[in-house]
Amino acid sequence: MACSPCFYMSIHFLFLYLSCQPIDAHILSRSVKPLCLEDEMSALLQFKERYEIANVSGGPLAHPKTLSWKNSQDCCSWDGIEFDENTGHVIVLDMGSSFLYGSIDNNSTIFQLAYLEKLNLGNNHFNYSQIPSRVGDLSRLTHLNLSASFFSGQVPSEIFKLTRLVYLNLCCNLDPHHDRSLLEMKAPGLRRLSQNLTGLEELLLSLVNMSSPVPNKLANLSSLRRLNMDECDLHGIFPPAIFHLPKLQYLSVDDNEDLMGRLPNFNSSSPLKELQLGGTSFYGELPASIGNLRSLEILNLEFCNLTGSLPLSIGNLSLLSHLGICGNNFSGSIPTSFANLSNLEYLDIKKLATLNLWRIKLYGEIPPSIGNLSQLVELNFLGNQLKGTIPSQLMNLTQLAVLKLGTNQLSGSLPSGLVNMTQLVVLDLSRNKFHGQIPSSIYQLQNLQVLRLFENNFSGTIELDNFLKLKRLLVLQLSSNQLSCRSSSTNVILPQLGVLGLASCNLREFPAFLQTQKDMNLLDLSDNNITGEVPFWVWDGRFESLQYLNLSHNFLTGLDRYYPINPLYMYTIDLSHNMLKGTPPEAPVSILHYIISNNGLTGALPPWICNLSSAITLDLSSNNMTGVLPVCLGNISESLAILNLKGNNFHGSIAKVLLTGTQLTMIDLSDNQLQGKLPRSLANCKMLKFINFANNLIADTFPSWLGSLPELHVLILRSNKFYGVIERPKSSSTFLKLRILDLSINAFTGKLPMEFFQCWNAMKSKTGNFAYMQRNVQQSDYLMYIGNGIYNFSMTVIYKGHKTIYPKILKVFTIIDLSRNFFKGEIPNVIGDLKGLQGLNLSNNFFSGHIPSSLGNLTALESLDLSLNKLSGQIPQKLLELNFLSFLNISYNNLTRFVPRGKQFNTFSNNSFEGNSGLCGEFISKKCQDSGDKLGKPSTHQEEDLGSAIELDWKVVLMGYASGLVIGTVIGNTFISWKHF
Repeated sequence: MACSPCFYMSIHFLFLYLSCQPIDAHILSRSVKPLCLEDEMSALLQFKERYEIANVSGGPLAHPKTLSWKNSQDCCSWDGIEFDENTGHVIVLDMGSSFLYGSIDNNSTIFQLAYLEKLNLGNNHFNYSQIPSRVGDLSRLTHLNLSASFFSGQVPSEIFKLTRLVYLNLCCNLDPHHDRSLLEMKAPGLRRLSQNLTGLEELLLSLVNMSSPVPNKLANLSSLRRLNMDECDLHGIFPPAIFHLPKLQYLSVDDNEDLMGRLPNFNSSSPLKELQLGGTSFYGELPASIGNLRSLEILNLEFCNLTGSLPLSIGNLSLLSHLGICGNNFSGSIPTSFANLSNLEYLDIKKLATLNLWRIKLYGEIPPSIGNLSQLVELNFLGNQLKGTIPSQLMNLTQLAVLKLGTNQLSGSLPSGLVNMTQLVVLDLSRNKFHGQIPSSIYQLQNLQVLRLFENNFSGTIELDNFLKLKRLLVLQLSSNQLSCRSSSTNVILPQLGVLGLASCNLREFPAFLQTQKDMNLLDLSDNNITGEVPFWVWDGRFESLQYLNLSHNFLTGLDRYYPINPLYMYTIDLSHNMLKGTPPEAPVSILHYIISNNGLTGALPPWICNLSSAITLDLSSNNMTGVLPVCLGNISESLAILNLKGNNFHGSIAKVLLTGTQLTMIDLSDNQLQGKLPRSLANCKMLKFINFANNLIADTFPSWLGSLPELHVLILRSNKFYGVIERPKSSSTFLKLRILDLSINAFTGKLPMEFFQCWNAMKSKTGNFAYMQRNVQQSDYLMYIGNGIYNFSMTVIYKGHKTIYPKILKVFTIIDLSRNFFKGEIPNVIGDLKGLQGLNLSNNFFSGHIPSSLGNLTALESLDLSLNKLSGQIPQKLLELNFLSFLNISYNNLTRFVPRGKQFNTFSNNSFEGNSGLCGEFISKKCQDSGDKLGKPSTHQEEDLGSAIELDWKVVLMGYASGLVIGTVIGNTFISWKHF
């Protein structure tokens, strides 16, 4: 989550190491040593015998201390033991990092050491034992450390009786196999602790699952110097008084996502050195008084809900070494106080080593004075809205190891002064507007390991051999520029790349140097002009670490000597939009995303499909495949999120396909020859947002049972054999989120019940999400440097009289198409409540009565088609209020009198009104010449056979509408776009 993972990881391990070191490091020198008491010596030896010595501890000082415990020696000389020089009683037992492995319970002889003051069992392995309740018998304890030792279960309440405690460390008892906390301290545990242990100076409870609010009484611990409660599942409001504890130097409550609060006004007397609130729900503005924390060295506010601008007073934090504020909703420009070192009387941040301003909505330009921060090691402006060029002064940061300026709006050419930044390890300039040639000075950055330049406007011819001179390079991403890439290297010593992105690089063949690569994790050669077969060496096992392969949008005709790659580790294969023939290439069982659409594949779905139990995306659409759908598709439905088999020749019944998966989001089986009824198991898929069975032979009644799907957004059943009356819904909570409904070209009959429309809450709102319907099809945790693969949902509908392909669908797009059925009766007035509608098509039915004036309430409407019905009466004047209406067809009805004049109606031609002999108007063929014409006479409307309806103009068009409600889309037959790297 963090913007500087390496930093936080190092802090974590340092903390773990320190927390597990001896509580009292000094060794008392004594002239006379009393003998160890016999009963305590016996208790210690029995404790020793109970545990194996195993490799379970870490840290430079870790060693098996009990090996020095000999029965022949006085126990006062044993490692990890300290005693009272007057009484001989053991007062310190320090077993931290001692390689102990075994269980512990109330029978442990350790509890016979009644005079213990300090007990450290940290950084061992107690085999998931519960903390023994008898620890409460050690009433003299001032220090107790049970951290990172695989204790589990509920923290015993007896610990809260240890009223002398000044140090309590229960942190980091984590199950490494399931990445979950092992210890719990359920309410009212934290409140009781706060009430009883009032002398605490250090309280370390990270990764103890509390599931409780932070009690106000915690602010009464006036001696507290360190408070650490990271990842404790805390919630509620964080007591602001804790910030003002007079001795508090270290406060960390990172990664409690339901913990809320506001930052207070800080006093200049505060001793705070570390303030870490990252990954919480703290909100509000960052107060200017943050500048009063003159002792602050680490400030982590990453991924909170903070807003407003960054205060200039941050520049007062002269000791600050790390600033993390990414992932908030800050706005405004970068404060000059970060870098304006000319005002040294009140500003001095020379010690700042890490400046991380990732994704906080900064705008403006990068201040040139940032170049004065000579000690800066990491500079991260990733994911903001910065414009302008890279100031040349940044080239003065010669200590910089990490420079991340990706995903902004920066422009211009790259400064040649990059050659001065010899310490650079990571350079990320991706997703900007940089142009020109890539400067040759980049090739001189010999420490460079990660270079991301993808999605810019760089141009020119690139000799890939120049990059390959960077011997430490691990990641090279040049995709989606205007580059022409060439390579000739085959026999030179090359760096072993982990990630290579050369999409849209005008490649005509596979780069030869790939044959010597062994560590490749990610390979993207999509959107090039590569022809012929994929060479055998891609499949022969040399890429033993390959997890992601994208060869889509080329001209590949086959796979030479194909064999499934890396059956245990391969996660993504995209071979879509090529010219592949034959049966689908077998996917490894580990596959998550298998995308091989838009080829010329033939045959039935192969049996190995049923073994893909981890698959998330399965897309074999737009091929020439045949056969029936195997029942075993249900075997993979538990993990499956996207199933797209449209545009093939599959046939047979689909009713037996059992879809039980809880993750299924999108299913598209359109444009096949499937028969039977819809599989009732779809009702089990509560995550479904998109259902498309258009252009099949399905014979069923209206699937009202799909109305219970809480996320359903799109339902397309066009051109099948659905039949019967649409009944009144049994519940008012049905199809609540539906925005696109296409039931056209079926055999539905009867009247439309008004309750049918009353439930559709999403259609009633003109506001909505202007993002596209899509799914991220990348596992964020399986590759360190991977980009985001986006799978866009697509559809084909009749809109504004044309067959329109939408490779992307805006979530706000809202249409109803009930055309070419046998509906009758009046058009329900309640349709006028669906104010989000942009398209309404009721044509080619047997609707009668008047056009409801309530349709004039549909102020977002762009397309209205009521043609080929039996509608009568006058066109409502209220339709003039439809300011976005750009397509109108009310032809071939029994409408009379005059056509309204003004606004959008002045733009419609005679075609919109023909076939209504009683209509007249200024812009149609029949003019209104006298009062009799204006009154009009009813015309006879001959019913048209459903199959003889007026031919629509079937073509793909670029759609869009005016005045801010743009639903434009790029036309084409692709609907998956990977953000290339």
